[in-house]
Amino acid sequence: MGALALGTAAVAAVLLLHHLVMRPRLTMGTRIRLLLGLAVFPFLSAVATTAHGMHRTTEAEFCGSCHVMTTHLTDLEDPESKSLASRHGRNPMFGGSACYTCHADYSMLGYPLTKLKGMSHVYNYYLGGYRSWSLEKFHEEVRIAKPFPNANCQQCHSGALASFRDVKEHRAMAEELKANRVSCASAGCHGVAHTFSKRPEEL
Repeated sequence: MGALALGTAAVAAVLLLHHLVMRPRLTMGTRIRLLLGLAVFPFLSAVATTAHGMHRTTEAEFCGSCHVMTTHLTDLEDPESKSLASRHGRNPMFGGSACYTCHADYSMLGYPLTKLKGMSHVYNYYLGGYRSWSLEKFHEEVRIAKPFPNANCQQCHSGALASFRDVKEHRAMAEELKANRVSCASAGCHGVAHTFSKRPEEL
């Protein structure tokens, strides 16, 4: 997609530069070249650029590119870490998109909604002050915007399989789990995903 974006932008630039330098007569061929240079190729470039950018934002490396998230990425990639996030991050099924895989909204509009939610992170980083915060301040004050939905866990850990239903705690809390009154990623269950960013009373 990156190559397509650059290629179509370059073709558009050549077509427009040729028109500005050569000043050809306004024939049908000139009109077609102007249409390609002003509309068709720029549109293709914009679509390819957007697709490439959107895919880039699903990569864990991108998620950890803000300094306040570096410890999250370091923990995710640490083969010795026992955190819930790290154990899932080592799963080859997630590839380099472990952050997105776990945090994305899973619904018909999940992809665009997740991207819109991500824009709030950009806003908070550049305009909300996070950019000047220390890691200590960030870990102390910032929490996930809403409770982590169990449906995200159940994209992989189906609640319909015997390995899930045979656990007595799962059976006892079936309604609470379904209603998100109890989180899979909480103290007393499977533990919070990022332990280093929690206060002791939250673990």
